[in-house]
Amino acid sequence: MFKYLRKHPASARIFFTGRKLFTFFLVVVFFTLLTVLYADPAMGQEKPVRLEDSLVKKTVQIAPNMEPVIPHPLQDKEVRKKLAALEKKFGKKPNILIFLMDDVGYGDPGCYGGGQAVGAPSPNMDKLGEEGLILTSAYAQPTCSPTRATILTGRLPMRTGILRPALPGEKGGLDTEITMAQLLSKAGYVTQGVGKWHVGEDVGSQPQNKGFDDFYGFLNCSNEYTAWRDPSFYPEVATDPARTKAVESLPNNLYLVHGVKGKKIENLVEVTIPICKKLDQMWTDYSVKFIRKMAKSDKPFLLYHCTRGCHYDNYPSEEFEGKSPARYPYKDVFCELDQHLGTLVKTLKETGQLENTLIIVTSDNGPEMETWWDSGFTPFRGAKGSTWEGGMRVPCIVYWKGMIKPGRKSDGLFDLSDIFNTSLSLAGAMNLIPKDRYIDSIDQTSFLLSDEGQSNRKAVFYWLMETFSGVRVAEYKMMLAATYPTGDTWNKGGLSGNITIFRYAKMFNLYLDPKEEHDFFIRKLTIASFLQQAQNWHMETFKKYPSNVKNESL
Repeated sequence: MFKYLRKHPASARIFFTGRKLFTFFLVVVFFTLLTVLYADPAMGQEKPVRLEDSLVKKTVQIAPNMEPVIPHPLQDKEVRKKLAALEKKFGKKPNILIFLMDDVGYGDPGCYGGGQAVGAPSPNMDKLGEEGLILTSAYAQPTCSPTRATILTGRLPMRTGILRPALPGEKGGLDTEITMAQLLSKAGYVTQGVGKWHVGEDVGSQPQNKGFDDFYGFLNCSNEYTAWRDPSFYPEVATDPARTKAVESLPNNLYLVHGVKGKKIENLVEVTIPICKKLDQMWTDYSVKFIRKMAKSDKPFLLYHCTRGCHYDNYPSEEFEGKSPARYPYKDVFCELDQHLGTLVKTLKETGQLENTLIIVTSDNGPEMETWWDSGFTPFRGAKGSTWEGGMRVPCIVYWKGMIKPGRKSDGLFDLSDIFNTSLSLAGAMNLIPKDRYIDSIDQTSFLLSDEGQSNRKAVFYWLMETFSGVRVAEYKMMLAATYPTGDTWNKGGLSGNITIFRYAKMFNLYLDPKEEHDFFIRKLTIASFLQQAQNWHMETFKKYPSNVKNESL
């Protein structure tokens, strides 16, 4: 063969080139096999981060009037370094945007299993979730006014006395409370409130008198402005001019209002059904103007943006009416809110403020099932008005470009009261927190911002108005009282349910039984002891710092 190759040089070149290629191929195959055989089987896959066991973790009390925390010194140090670098870059403290939806269920956003699957795509929420942090154990209060007061004051309803939704013209509210807006204002923040207020209509409780430099929205809740005007729901009033006039004469503020700090609130336009359809767009436009204005400011801002949707009755704008895959009003409005959120985020990006803004997207309680079909969805038991998971466990997306590791999910406990201390911590204003009252909020800054952050919260407490209902620690939930259907309606034990106090406690493992169907209290008495310790601590706080509500059980 070699004699032949010597006589035919062209064939020789082909032969030796082929042999080199074949040898190279064998080497590649050999090293590929080595890689497959000896490589880490998890290589290229994101390893799940296991939560620390908060059931056994010890807590530290940082102040006599504040909730004890689970300390995480390493993640605290990591986050302080990140925040210092950010402040050096922007020359000011970070902005805070709270996007608070109304009656949106845990199962509504796509990143929580809803979205397209339930006939209402939410691409903007999903994008924030994919690029930020999805909290799977975030808790509101059972109804809207208590949650809003809790966010603004860092205090549970049993302390503020705001136990249920405020009624039109009702006295009381936040008049004796100190709000996040007041403290952030002292810390040099510009504070803007937009949308639904619903924590007091009297002068002392109005937003411009509780720390907001400016407020544009309405003072009560959506249905009080529109339900009696709609002949489909309220024909006995809407079709009777005399009754309509009588309702209009009640002590209601039926207007979109504008409030400026230090000035009397101004009525702008009466909220009719046609106006109601436009409100969320009007409020988004107002917030967009505020964001653009603040791009030129050397001060950070708090933007507390509260939607009208998805509270019943839902009246989608012309642009969205019948446009969701489901074609139902609630779903149309939910899609509309998703677009408004996207507009706010886009404006932050266009004005160069996105990287210096913490964004929290959440809901004030679970879906109001008494208004089904005009309501949201939760995969859990119960609904708005209950302390079953469906009433209080809400979606909560936390986004901060460059500060929160994209794609994070955590089941660490987070109470919406924690927004209070977390915001003040970011502002460097923890020293402004009042010492004459108990603060239920916990600073969760390091939990939210650390790449593998663990929650600083040990327990979540459940209250049904003035009735203590239960406590959650780790995956365990112990309940002492709950709402059950009354029998005169098909409801799921929400607003129109009866409160039942159990003779024996019930206990659920929310990992095994998220629908709370299998009580195993009697089988898990040892675990119950841990929850009892948390409950006892909680009740003791009311002795030194009495509630604004008279309750013989405390």
